[in-house]
Amino acid sequence: MIPGSFEYYRPASLSEAVGLLARLGEEARPLAGGHSLIPMMKLRMATPEHLVDLHGIADLKGIRQENGQVVIGAMTTQAELIASDLLATHLPLLRETALLIADPQVRYLGTLGGNVANGDPGNDMPAVMMALDASYQAVGVGGARDIPARSFYQGAYFTALEPGEMIASISIPQPQAGNGAAYEKLKRKIGDYATAAAAVVLTRSEGRITSCAIALTNVADTPLLAEEAAQILIGSALDAESVAKAVAAAETITNPATDGRGTAAYRTKMAGIMLRRALARAFERAAA
Repeated sequence: MIPGSFEYYRPASLSEAVGLLARLGEEARPLAGGHSLIPMMKLRMATPEHLVDLHGIADLKGIRQENGQVVIGAMTTQAELIASDLLATHLPLLRETALLIADPQVRYLGTLGGNVANGDPGNDMPAVMMALDASYQAVGVGGARDIPARSFYQGAYFTALEPGEMIASISIPQPQAGNGAAYEKLKRKIGDYATAAAAVVLTRSEGRITSCAIALTNVADTPLLAEEAAQILIGSALDAESVAKAVAAAETITNPATDGRGTAAYRTKMAGIMLRRALARAFERAAA
């Protein structure tokens, strides 16, 4: 299907983009990689009257270290995450996750900001950002503010962004010593959303887990932070009993839909299996 008509804008600066979004109002949408928005426009599920293309804004691109954080511009592509030596050293979980998103053609245009900003429960990076305790810098005509990833997602396609705001960058604390992380994703085929997926970030000392964060993808209307499950594991040596209790606690908070990926019960159990796998890999990596 052909999208409805719209006006196209290509600002050269962040301030120009923010000004356009404020002036054009609710009928304007920022355009990043376009892999979610353009298909919705073709189906007439989204009919914006104005598109503000962010590709010409250099300030929205790049990866850098700053004050103990890794800061990533919202328009940095998945392919650039994969190629980054800085991320390979300090946050390899992002490369691992980016490699599981769609296919190479999509990853060359798809952006980190687009993946985390639109509130699609099937996107992979939101759960990873929650597990990493990341924050998003939202920019609007009133200035900038930081929003924790853990409080950003409010419902399917509903987020904490105010009208006229857009995400400019993502900040992630550099991992502590003894850190291990993993993302496990079950999908039907290359390019598909997850049937279920789990992100784990933990630290260990003397063989025991000293901190842990767990987040789940595509088993509810939003990514899920499994706080009780993570708390169960703190102090454990990832023994079978603790893992079983944590997996049960994580499964309890899921509420997936029955769809072409499987029944709700199946997808819940797959979330548990993905969590078991992610825990094992993260725990092993933390010992390296």
